[in-house]
Amino acid sequence: MTPARTLIFAIVAGMAVGNLYWAQPLIELIASSLGVSSSSAAALVTVTQVGYALGIFLIVPLGDVLNRRRLIPLILAVSAATLLSAALAPSFGALLTALGGVGLTTVGAQLLTPLASELAEPERRGRVVGAVASGSLIGILLSRTISGFVADLFGWRAIYGMAAAVTLVLAAVLRTVIPSLEPREPVPYPRLLGSVFTAMSQHRAVGPTLAICAASFAVFSMFWTSLTYLLTAPPFSFSVSRIGLLGLAGLAGALAARRAGALHDRGWSVPATGIALTLLGLSLTAAWAGSGSIVALIVVVIALDIAAQSIVVLGQTRLFALPGSARSRLNTAFVVSNFLGGALGSAVAGPLWTAGGWAAVMTASLVIMVAGLTVWAVGRRRLAETDPEPDSPVGASTAAG
Repeated sequence: MTPARTLIFAIVAGMAVGNLYWAQPLIELIASSLGVSSSSAAALVTVTQVGYALGIFLIVPLGDVLNRRRLIPLILAVSAATLLSAALAPSFGALLTALGGVGLTTVGAQLLTPLASELAEPERRGRVVGAVASGSLIGILLSRTISGFVADLFGWRAIYGMAAAVTLVLAAVLRTVIPSLEPREPVPYPRLLGSVFTAMSQHRAVGPTLAICAASFAVFSMFWTSLTYLLTAPPFSFSVSRIGLLGLAGLAGALAARRAGALHDRGWSVPATGIALTLLGLSLTAAWAGSGSIVALIVVVIALDIAAQSIVVLGQTRLFALPGSARSRLNTAFVVSNFLGGALGSAVAGPLWTAGGWAAVMTASLVIMVAGLTVWAVGRRRLAETDPEPDSPVGASTAAG
């Protein structure tokens, strides 16, 4: 994993995951354009995330057995076709179907991340995974800013047409950047899918890692979906482009957390995860208290994204450090659980907002966060099984660096 290859992997991962979130700041605009309610339009985010979780389960395990130099560009090309379908969708039902297809096929990032982990030297694995995973979160955050500006200038359909073109170009780039790899032993597809659960059950650290990351991602998705409702209502009454600008504050948080994987390399993954969970809970409390101040919300977005990014990177690196050759399958379990959590968060955001506004959303988020922190506290010893010792070759070389 040269610096150039790492950068390209991060860019592609950011674009692939960002494709899931173009609609998030455009909910009101799409609802008005297609003649549906805001709560109905929020289903666009949910169906995309559910489609993504399904795509992760059905497609990503293939990374352990197929030629990824061919597989990943092919998946990106198909994703470009679904994005174009979304741009041309004549009705809300057609758009809902197209975005389900986008979710199903935009899994390139989750094929690239285990590949990056495999290609990286063991003493740099955490940093490399952190860089690529950081690209994914930066893509999520920038997608909101970009989609808001493009929608204000050209309408909401334009962003999907542009995303289709860029995704197709990146597919061609990856075809030349991914190195030639040794062939893997073929595995029948049904057995391959079943082995995802086998890989999960073989390691005690997997269960609590998945639970913690799913909880944090549910909160992350609930926060950003509800933030659109908060900022479009008085006293803010922001346009979609102004809402998208808030994504730049989250970008600062993502950049600050970019090296979180290095904490795993040093053997500090478990305490760092606990600190990140605590920071996430404090951010939600501050968001509740400062909901009337845009300055307070900007600070919250930065802190919340530092915490969320750190939890994801540390959890993913922890799984990739487990022995064996099932990284893609473990990543499948990781991302499916994350995005089921995210789908739950975005699905309940609308009803919670209708029932009790921002206070109801923050209360539910804090309950989920306390549950995640409880899992961390109870499962600390199981989580620590994957951490390198500070005086081990990996830990020592990283510390010396």
